[in-house]
Amino acid sequence: MVSITDVMSKELKKVPCEASIADTAQKMRDEQVGALFIEKNGELVGSVSDRELVRKAVADRKDLENTTVESIMTTPLNCIDSTKTLLDAQDAMKDLGVRHLAVREGGKVVGIISVGDLLAYFTWRA
Repeated sequence: MVSITDVMSKELKKVPCEASIADTAQKMRDEQVGALFIEKNGELVGSVSDRELVRKAVADRKDLENTTVESIMTTPLNCIDSTKTLLDAQDAMKDLGVRHLAVREGGKVVGIISVGDLLAYFTWRA
């Protein structure tokens, strides 16, 4: 049986909480990801997705150069335990209305799983 850890991305892409929204958007583009973790004092304190950039920053006409990503991040993290199934991840994303979940193992974030990861896996299996 395939587990979340087999499908998730293990590389934690992150930005500091004081990063501007503009810098955060550029990092998402450069890294080709739809979400980043937000780090403060060496700890992951939240996340931000491309969807949040649009809805909480662009649509509200925030100053993208001078507003920090901390002001629009989702906190606490939307998480799923690494022992859960891919269907559990799909259900959690649906219930929370999100496209990314932090994956925890023993209380520590070890990766991120996205709706794209699930789609790629389920499409490949079909």
